[in-house]
Amino acid sequence: MKVFVLAALVAVVASQGYPKPQYPKPQYTAPAYPSPAYPSPAYAKTPEYAPMPYNFNWAVKDDPSYNDYAHQETADDKGYVTGSYRTLLPDGRTQIVNYKADDYTGYVADVKYTGEAKEYKPAYKPAGYPSPAYPSPSYPSPAYSAPKYPSPAYPSPAYASPKYPTKY
Repeated sequence: MKVFVLAALVAVVASQGYPKPQYPKPQYTAPAYPSPAYPSPAYAKTPEYAPMPYNFNWAVKDDPSYNDYAHQETADDKGYVTGSYRTLLPDGRTQIVNYKADDYTGYVADVKYTGEAKEYKPAYKPAGYPSPAYPSPSYPSPAYSAPKYPSPAYPSPAYASPKYPTKY
């Protein structure tokens, strides 16, 4: 019964809580700095130019280095760009990408692969060099003697057994 009364008394005191502390409101005044003596920058608006039509293409085919790639692109005076590029992949396939781009739909690409993938085997084989023949060293091998101090004798642990002796 005493425990119940004590618990009820603690619950009543805890429910009332602590009063909120009253702190004075901080008084702050902004520092009075003079306005800058220079004018704010006035940048000229960047002129917008109409799209310029163009057409280009290039290609590389170098059999010794296995480089085979090309790029072609065309743009009109409305900002519509079409093009394609291709490259020879290390697995023997050719990747061909045809794309279109404009201000409304963005960049849209169609990727295709031709040929069949094969295991990549590099054509370059390093030259086989013989192992180096270094002369034997002219200095003698070091000869270490046994230490002059006695080896420490540790007590056997409790789990050591004659079947599996522990060496320290």
